Amino acid sequence: MKKISVITVNFNQPEITEVFIASMFDTGNADGCELIVVDNGSRENHVPEWRRRYPLVKFIRSEKNLGFAGGNNLAIKEAEGEYLFLINNDTEFTPGLIASLAQTLDDHLEVGMVSPKIRYYHQPELLQYAGFTPMNYYTCRNSCIGQFEEDNGQYDLLSGETAFVHGAAMMVRRAALEKAGLMSEVYFLYYEEMDWCERMRKAGYKMWINLQALVYHKESVSVGGRSFLKEYFMNRNRLLFIRRNCSLPTQIVFWLYFTFVVGLRNIINYIVNRQFNYTRAFMRALAWNFTNNRNSLRLGYSI
Repeated sequence: MKKISVITVNFNQPEITEVFIASMFDTGNADGCELIVVDNGSRENHVPEWRRRYPLVKFIRSEKNLGFAGGNNLAIKEAEGEYLFLINNDTEFTPGLIASLAQTLDDHLEVGMVSPKIRYYHQPELLQYAGFTPMNYYTCRNSCIGQFEEDNGQYDLLSGETAFVHGAAMMVRRAALEKAGLMSEVYFLYYEEMDWCERMRKAGYKMWINLQALVYHKESVSVGGRSFLKEYFMNRNRLLFIRRNCSLPTQIVFWLYFTFVVGLRNIINYIVNRQFNYTRAFMRALAWNFTNNRNSLRLGYSI
């Protein structure tokens, strides 16, 4: 059996991370696996205590918040597994999860990454993810299949190729990673895994979903509460994703759409709802893309 490294990132959520560790061991998913926990610049450093309490777990401490990709990349560089399972710390395992995902990679050498079905932890019959539809690159829009639907097995026969894996839980083949490269750290928040999927595809690999494997995600069904940070990075990175992954003609069409449809709509909504701070976030997102190249690590926002 191939060695598997399980990687999760903690940022100011020590209790949630401890529940995550317990979930992995209690469901039998730790058998034969390497577990790596990255503390990504949390205010309080729990790593010394964790090393005493969890001797079977490898902990890495970063003094700086490196973002989603940066935190995971730290662990990837030290991981020993042939398969690497990147999973959010606010998830809970189900029995057989890791073995089921690994079997997909064993059986399908063309698959570079695979995600499980994801349900909402606090509403456990409700789907969050059963695959993604293909991207419309002219609008940078696609859909998450099954989201907010009750899971009656209606998508279970769709196990197989999907347009994108889900960043909350994705198992990666090391050979594919070595060909496509690490996750890009230019995004910091949002769109990293979608960019990674694009590079995996260009490297000749497919993305799959295994709907017999299941994860529960503690993200709220009502998540999406807006903030300056989210508004900034969602818009900045939507533009950046197209810049990094599309031809110039496609970029031109997208920029026209984004400027005259998305931009005007958003600004009108901000003004009507007196959300002037979001107008500033949106304009800063645009400005960043005009003043930085597509590989710039400048955030344009103080974290």
